[in-house]
Amino acid sequence: MAGRPREFDRELALAKARDAFWERGYEGVAMSDLVAALGIASARIYAAFGSKEELFREAITLYVEGEGGFATRALAEETSVRGAIERMLREAVQLYTRSGRPQGCMVVSAATNGSLQNDAVVVWLSEHRSARTKSIIDRLRVALKAGELKAGTDVVALGDLYATLLHGLSVQARDGVSKARLLAMIAPALAALELALR
Repeated sequence: MAGRPREFDRELALAKARDAFWERGYEGVAMSDLVAALGIASARIYAAFGSKEELFREAITLYVEGEGGFATRALAEETSVRGAIERMLREAVQLYTRSGRPQGCMVVSAATNGSLQNDAVVVWLSEHRSARTKSIIDRLRVALKAGELKAGTDVVALGDLYATLLHGLSVQARDGVSKARLLAMIAPALAALELALR
C-alpha cells in the first residue's frame, strides 16, 4: 500500500522560495529551481501560489514583515532620530552579512532591472525602495518639527543620503565587503546628521 502524500507546509514552502529569490533574484530563479528548493511539483506550487510572480510577491511580503522590516521598526521605536538612523544602519549590516544566509537586501537585489515581461515586478520593487526613502524622510521631518534638528535642515537631502547608504550597504554586502568594514562606516555616515542636531 502506497504511503499517504506528505502534508504540504505552505509557510515552509514560502520561506524556501523567499531564500531562493533573495539569493538569485526574480529572473535568476526558474520554476525548476523552485521545484528543487521547495521539494514539491510545479503543479502544487501553481495550485498554492498561483504563479511565479505571485509567489515572489508573497516572498517579498514575508521578508518585509520579518527580518527585512528592521528599518521600519528602528524608525518607529527609537525615541531619538540619531538612535533611529544608527540602529537602522547597524541592523542593516547585521542582516546583510549573516553567514550561511543570502547576502544583502532582498528588495534591493531581487530585481533592479529585468526583461520587458517582468516590468511589473521591477516597478513594484522600485516602489518598495521609494517607500523606504520616504519613511526615512518622514522620520527626519518628525525630528525637525519636534525641534530635534536645526531649523532649515534639508530633511529630504538627509533622507536621500541615508536611503542611498542603506541600499548601498546591500550591494557592498553582496560584493563580499566585510561586516567590520561596513560597521566602521556608520560613524562617519552619522556625522551629517550630527551637524543638523540641535
